[in-house]
Amino acid sequence: MSDQFLFATEVFFNGLMAGVLYALVALGFVLIYKASGIFNYAQGVMALFAAMTLVGIMQGQVPFSHIINAMFGTEVHHFGWHVPALLAILLTVGVMVIFAWLVQRIVMRHLVGQEPIILFMATIGLAYFLEGFSDLMWGSEIKKLDVGLPQGGSFWIEDMTAGLGSDNFYGFFIDQLDIVATVIAAFLVAGLVLFAQYTKQGRAMRAVADDHQAALSVGISLNFIWVLVWSVAGFVALVAGIVWGTKSGVQFSLSLIALKALPVLMLGGFTSIPGAIVGGLIIGVGEKLFEFAIGPMVGGATENWFAYVLALLFLVFRPQGLFGEKIIERV
Repeated sequence: MSDQFLFATEVFFNGLMAGVLYALVALGFVLIYKASGIFNYAQGVMALFAAMTLVGIMQGQVPFSHIINAMFGTEVHHFGWHVPALLAILLTVGVMVIFAWLVQRIVMRHLVGQEPIILFMATIGLAYFLEGFSDLMWGSEIKKLDVGLPQGGSFWIEDMTAGLGSDNFYGFFIDQLDIVATVIAAFLVAGLVLFAQYTKQGRAMRAVADDHQAALSVGISLNFIWVLVWSVAGFVALVAGIVWGTKSGVQFSLSLIALKALPVLMLGGFTSIPGAIVGGLIIGVGEKLFEFAIGPMVGGATENWFAYVLALLFLVFRPQGLFGEKIIERV
């Protein structure tokens, strides 16, 4: 096989892995949109907050230490112990559940029956509040996240594929973290699909999405469903925050991964969990192959805009996405 074909194949597989990471973020958007019809602008910041909370708990950091020290003239930053990764993850899940309950009590329950644009604006405000709150709670410096996930190139894959090409081809380089993320995403998607389709809470979630008032009239607790779906979205945000934080460090640019999820949602559909995965894979593979094949001809940097151009084409020709529901309104 030619080296050019092998390099393209390596780019393809790395694109698949990148697409899984995009899809993890998009899943949080889909969950909340399916349950409430809300496009949650705060999903990316939720991933940031979850990752920062996890790092803070693992390192035994004192929350709001900067404010406490400024007010009382102390120099307290850590409790003096470190929390094991698994226990820290469980505690962070608890924090995200509390966050979901507070969102429902303070924000969402007052907006029942409001127009979608009102709900969307509420999530924008929530995003900026949560970003500032994260800064106050854990500090703004870049943090290293290590929960024991393998990182670096997979030497097994490199050795296995090294003999396919010429002496200039040393084998496929695929990050072990991307492989683990793919496995995690597969189990997560399977679990979410089963939950949405075959559980009482999942069916209630879909009913709430169709019509808030009708759901209330048949005895569905809107408060419970919103706490549930924001909790699940918070868990998905934690998973995405762990993967992205392990890959590139926990920093405030982590919240910008939500922008990468927008084209994924436009391709897959805002109401489809499998669509989020398929859309993520299309974006991941497409941008990598486009950069590999066309990038050198136009000066590179095509990954920055390829996904949005592709999403724009979908908006023009198939606005509901590949798996989204086509809504027909009769006037």
